[in-house]
Amino acid sequence: MSEKPSVVEQTYDPRAFDPASATIVVVTYNRSHLLSKLLVSIGEMDPKPGRVVIVDNASADDTGDVVASFRERIGTEIVYRRLEENTGGSGGFSEGMRVAYELGSTWIWLMDDDVEVLPDGLARMGVWAPRFKSIQGRRYDYDGSEFYWQYRLSIPLGIPIPFAPAGFDATGYREMNSGCFEGMFIHRDIVQKVGLPDPRFFIYWDDSVYGWLASLHTTSAIVDEFVLRRTREIKQWDMGVRHLNASSNAYRYYIMRNRGIMRHYFAEHGAYRPVRFALGTALTFAKELVRLVAVERTVRGTSNLFRGMRDGRRIARDASWRPMPPLTADETR
Repeated sequence: MSEKPSVVEQTYDPRAFDPASATIVVVTYNRSHLLSKLLVSIGEMDPKPGRVVIVDNASADDTGDVVASFRERIGTEIVYRRLEENTGGSGGFSEGMRVAYELGSTWIWLMDDDVEVLPDGLARMGVWAPRFKSIQGRRYDYDGSEFYWQYRLSIPLGIPIPFAPAGFDATGYREMNSGCFEGMFIHRDIVQKVGLPDPRFFIYWDDSVYGWLASLHTTSAIVDEFVLRRTREIKQWDMGVRHLNASSNAYRYYIMRNRGIMRHYFAEHGAYRPVRFALGTALTFAKELVRLVAVERTVRGTSNLFRGMRDGRRIARDASWRPMPPLTADETR
């Protein structure tokens, strides 16, 4: 793999962005071997972030020992939070963002434990920090190919737009209205206005909804900067520029259940369109069936889709359900 040069690499000005103001938030669960690779890559970064917050979702492996082994050699402060139970990626990122915000971080960079940071990744994100407050960098896939992320949502349908252009023009960025917690780089001002990620998602749609909420307060952008590399191979169906990854029964359940949560968020902001949202739910169901057949070569698992739809309808009908509130300036002080 040959790494693509930054389209703006000559414009990085350390006076315009202070790397120490950034905190990397990592959520991990029973994957200490992958976490170790990520921490090694953070140790090789130049510049480094001011802190690394590691949220451990009640791992049963040696995650705590691995974290301890890096404290004196990573070159930046590690803040370790071990949760009492597995709260899923949603709960982990909610807690991690809370801790980073509480520590006074200006920028919060979210990522899973199955990526590595490229050595100049923070510098490349810092180029864009004076211009945008919600930024998504790009990543290489496990095999070194350029990973395509669907950065635009159809809000009426509540699904990603699969044919959003993959290329970039001379500006080096495209506006987005979604988010991905594998690489989201967000300013504390936006976190204050949006609030913390909603842990009730557990997994799936949490980052999409959070990115959409951020885009209501600021111009959000995906930038043509490769800053991460995936370190875990995932079975997938290669469709050229697009890929369809293998899933799990848990993902199948939550992708349908959490549309009930998404509906509440859209309704809260006047964006819920019942007929088109129902069509988006049907398209999501159909996509998961294709994933089962084309990627996993099975039809087993459809019961999880139906259970998710049932529980999602129950959430959608709950009149007492409320979205996460914004933060006040002194709420976590």
